[in-house]
Amino acid sequence: MQETAQRIGTVAQHSGLPIKTIRYYAELGLLKVSGRTEGGYRLFSEDVFVRLSFIKRAQHLGLTLADIKELLDIYDRGELPCDRVKEKLVQQITAVERQIQQMQDLKQELQGLLHGWSTIPRPSEHTICPILQQRLSGA
Repeated sequence: MQETAQRIGTVAQHSGLPIKTIRYYAELGLLKVSGRTEGGYRLFSEDVFVRLSFIKRAQHLGLTLADIKELLDIYDRGELPCDRVKEKLVQQITAVERQIQQMQDLKQELQGLLHGWSTIPRPSEHTICPILQQRLSGA
């Protein structure tokens, strides 16, 4: 395995991730260090790129590093984590739907503020911007 081991700098260069991030992933147990050079540099097996690709994709889909570790732990036990991935993705869809609703509520509030924006009010000692500080009816 030593002949296919990749130094951390090579992994960083080929993955586009900073060395600091790769170290962090290794500390979390997301990446397996296969050894060290005589100079103390971490060495990773060739599968490090498959794992990094999985981590990047899972993060893009909104999974946390803790979620990803759980999935990789299942994989490291020799099982496919697909059932657990499905559960995580369903949870992520629920979270995205909640965020969409929150953004729609925010959009409606912003539109309400702009709708009532007819003139700039007079300065007041207790108000920075009355239009922004007003509460919409029902809010």
